[in-house]
Amino acid sequence: MGQILVTGGAGYIGAHTAKRLNSAGLETTVLDNLATGHRDFARWGAFIQGDVCDPVTLDRLFSSRNIDTVVHFAAASQVSESVRKPLLYYQNNVAGTIALLAAMRRHDVKNLVFSSSCAVYGPPFDVPLSEAHPCGPISPYAKSKLMIEGIMQDLAQAGDLNYVALRYFNAAGADPEAEVGERHNPETHLIPLVLQVALGQREHLDIFGDDYPTPDGTAIRDYIHVQDLADAHIAALRHLQNGGASGPINLGNGQGHSVREIVEAAREVTGRDIRVRQAPRRPGDSPRLVGDASKAREVLGWRPQFSDIREIIATAWAWHQQETRITPQR
Repeated sequence: MGQILVTGGAGYIGAHTAKRLNSAGLETTVLDNLATGHRDFARWGAFIQGDVCDPVTLDRLFSSRNIDTVVHFAAASQVSESVRKPLLYYQNNVAGTIALLAAMRRHDVKNLVFSSSCAVYGPPFDVPLSEAHPCGPISPYAKSKLMIEGIMQDLAQAGDLNYVALRYFNAAGADPEAEVGERHNPETHLIPLVLQVALGQREHLDIFGDDYPTPDGTAIRDYIHVQDLADAHIAALRHLQNGGASGPINLGNGQGHSVREIVEAAREVTGRDIRVRQAPRRPGDSPRLVGDASKAREVLGWRPQFSDIREIIATAWAWHQQETRITPQR
């Protein structure tokens, strides 16, 4: 096996994946422009600071290394920002991936594991969501992911690419060794926001909507530990290298937790009060998003190891305490 190129490998999920790849004895090169990634996250494998949109950087990289597989995370990923700046998302995500695919073709690299999203489905009609569910993305971010999937499908049909598009639900948690975790600016993900309240970095958590048709009125999401996501990328990589079929595959725990359940679990894990404030629903939010990951089990032989939401939150809590240098309360 040759080297693995990890684009966006200085970001949250990319860095966890690079660490797991290296732990598995695989040689990696991380490419990241550090626009949203972090240099201290890019310490597993060789690091090149550069942009996936730049064909000169890509050609130098592929020419100088024995790369046979690409794991592609590099993308802008804020849904609300994509609504305000749609062109940025089509330039970064779609045009950037086209540049990468063109470079791969020039250098005869055919295997690609792509970081997609459950957002490609749009408002769900059936829960849990399977890969057969119709796609109807509603944000430029989600549309960019589905466009890329379509491009990869066309290339695969032409015999130019072998790919797996991993459509994951809500990434959560942190490296159990607390070497890398979730660091976004601005932070928009629920569990880090809840833990910031526990740490005294925020006064309260806004709960958007309490009148959804769910048991406690708050929205339900499927949370999957970031290390499980990383392991799925390795499984997808091996699937392709063994001649497996191309296509999309969901990644999720198959169970959902409401916003209030997350808050209560965080209170239990941290032993701290977490103040909440009720806010109106956000446009476009779905009442329930839960994934059907049976295809991942059947095709990749993958099962999540972190199924307890408290365990997932505990790994994030350990990371955030270390990040802020606060001594854990016992």
